[in-house]
Amino acid sequence: MLILTRKVNEEIKINSDITFKIISISENQVKIGVTAPQGVQILRGELYEKVKQTTEGALNSSKEEVDLTKININKVRKYKNE
Repeated sequence: MLILTRKVNEEIKINSDITFKIISISENQVKIGVTAPQGVQILRGELYEKVKQTTEGALNSSKEEVDLTKININKVRKYKNE
């Protein structure tokens, strides 16, 4: 992990298209402004983890086997003919 020290109004650049600017610093909070291309997704760490868990949960549930004995074949045929 790279650790940098920055003061208010100083920036950190990643490549030529992403900039982090220190907006303000208080006792237990740092406000950071981020400038990035429109297609770059920016999320807080805790929100990213929730999205990741939700996505993994959906992926795992879609991999579960389907119990074919619970499918009503008459309903399947009905929808197929419509």
